[in-house]
Amino acid sequence: MVSRVGADAVATVGLTESMLTMSSPAVGLTFVTLAGVLESTFTNEPEVASVASRGLRRIIASGFVFYACGIVVTQSFNGAGDTWTPTIINLLGFWILAVPLAQFLARQLALGPSGVFWSIAAAFSTTAVSAALVFRRGRWKLKRV
Repeated sequence: MVSRVGADAVATVGLTESMLTMSSPAVGLTFVTLAGVLESTFTNEPEVASVASRGLRRIIASGFVFYACGIVVTQSFNGAGDTWTPTIINLLGFWILAVPLAQFLARQLALGPSGVFWSIAAAFSTTAVSAALVFRRGRWKLKRV
């Protein structure tokens, strides 16, 4: 039996995800065009600024559609009263996947800081796909609030 919260959650998630997905390219474009301004806010060291700008422009900006979808779907579990599902998805995606992947890409494959940026993109994409698959299964609808 789907509660009213569950039925409303599906509609809200769809609407919110659509809105964020449409605005995500704008955020990505902002990162591409203003990467220099953004990084200069945090550092005035030229080498660090160069690495940050490349990471923002080439890797992070390209993944904003996945980031938005993943955040919306993951947080929809919280809104439906299921806090364990997003905890597990984020733990697996960001700690179990991203940290070792960053180490592997940066050091073993000698990608350096770009490997770290790629691991962030991979983690967000993986959590987005995982959250969407778990969401489609519908177990969150059974949660009593």
